[in-house]
Amino acid sequence: MLFNSYEFLFLFLPITLGGFLVLARAGKVRWAAGWLALASVFFYGYWAPRYVLLLAASIAFNFAAGRAILFANLERADARSKRILQVALVTNLLVLGYFKYANFFVQSINDALGTGLASPGVVLPIGISFFTFTQIAYLVDAYAGKVREQNPMHYALFVTYFPHLISGPVLHHAEMMPQFRRPETYVPRLRFFGNWLIDNALAYGQYTCTS
Repeated sequence: MLFNSYEFLFLFLPITLGGFLVLARAGKVRWAAGWLALASVFFYGYWAPRYVLLLAASIAFNFAAGRAILFANLERADARSKRILQVALVTNLLVLGYFKYANFFVQSINDALGTGLASPGVVLPIGISFFTFTQIAYLVDAYAGKVREQNPMHYALFVTYFPHLISGPVLHHAEMMPQFRRPETYVPRLRFFGNWLIDNALAYGQYTCTS
């Protein structure tokens, strides 16, 4: 789903905004955050539903790794915390490298050695670099003791928030996640609505400039 498509402008955006405002006005703060997270996952899956599982697995793995790092830090188990971080970083980079370079790697071998290895035909999931590096930054901050917010719903929304998910920029948890726990964020106000529109307009401009 493109930001300038009719589906986005006249279906997805009004339904997402309307659902959020209704839930927020009713005081259902957690439901409103969950609604945005689900809408963001739907937005991502509209392009390729099979990669929703990849996105969900990435979120679950990195959130669990972040929690493990935080617990290790609390126990002052520096060596264990560092090992968890290393394993998580390597896992993220291997997954990213597979999707970005598997086809190129096989083709390079065929060209260099004259082999006839079949191309794996890997399709690059849209936005994988953004949501991977966003979560890597979260893990590094968790290791450094800079992570304060540990709500899984807020983390999922932080990673999947649709204006940034497929077009960037890479988000920082300290800028996003604290907003999700503030009650005033869910109070429908014209100022918040204007900021939300500006945020989406900027994301649309970035997407159209890079596409």
